[in-house]
Amino acid sequence: MQLYKSRDFSAFFQDTFAFLKQNGKHYFKHYFIVNGIFLLILMVLGYFFTKFYSELLFGGILQNNPNAMDDYMNDNLGLFVLLLFVFLTVGLIAGLISYSYTAIYLKLYIKNNGSNFDTKAIIESYKANIGKLFIFLLCGLLIAFPILIVSGIVMFVLAITIIGFLLLPLVIGALSLFYNMTLMEYIENKKGIWDSFRYAWTLLTSKFWAAVGSVGLFFLMSYIVQNVITIIPYIFGMASIFTTIDSGSTTSQDIGGTMMIIMLIVFFITFIVGSILNNIIQLNQGIVFYSLKEDQENINTKSIIDQIGSGE
Repeated sequence: MQLYKSRDFSAFFQDTFAFLKQNGKHYFKHYFIVNGIFLLILMVLGYFFTKFYSELLFGGILQNNPNAMDDYMNDNLGLFVLLLFVFLTVGLIAGLISYSYTAIYLKLYIKNNGSNFDTKAIIESYKANIGKLFIFLLCGLLIAFPILIVSGIVMFVLAITIIGFLLLPLVIGALSLFYNMTLMEYIENKKGIWDSFRYAWTLLTSKFWAAVGSVGLFFLMSYIVQNVITIIPYIFGMASIFTTIDSGSTTSQDIGGTMMIIMLIVFFITFIVGSILNNIIQLNQGIVFYSLKEDQENINTKSIIDQIGSGE
């Protein structure tokens, strides 16, 4: 598939799914190879946090102990602080690697004229761009505060009206697309970080409604799919609890144990499904980025003209 191609709103959708159909197996295979160890660590840490939360919540409720939270924190404060520190550290590194995967993958896809590259090439690209990734992270956090303030005000105004509430995915889509396009332009090694932010803004405003509308709808679809999938274990779990209660053979420990299992299952499903859906959203943003970049710079058009000229 040609990434440098002018597209409209419908083409953003069609080419995202076409890319997944053609390269989805290769894309996700190497995503889980590159990110697998970090995802496993986050899942293990998430397990302990979920276990901690469920024991704290349901222990106090079922035992009718208003001081359960204070008692539990006093007994496990050291472990909780340690887990929180490790989780934040690993989560930051894993999040940066996972977030930048699509940008690096699509750059290699263009360089190799397709998906004929392996994990080694992806890891080498990570090594070559590790400094840029941390610079992007720091600068992105630096400008995040004023951006979040403005977007928060806009989202609040939209949220108080029914029609405006439906436009919330567009605000989220615009923010996400802005950052993603900045990263993609930055690792092209042609612009500095602040020039990349400015260029991303130029691209974003060049075809705003088509681009942001596409990404916003992908966010909305992802939200719906993820909630539909993760609510199923809750339904079966709650049905199991009510059935057990009706039988009269249950105890508070049984209910607490069942709820903890439900929460762990939901956590793992949400984690895996969320990772896949987030990658699909980022692929859509990559399609949008290279399309808008083609509109601005005519990269593919110039390449075709050069090939014609060289053949004469």
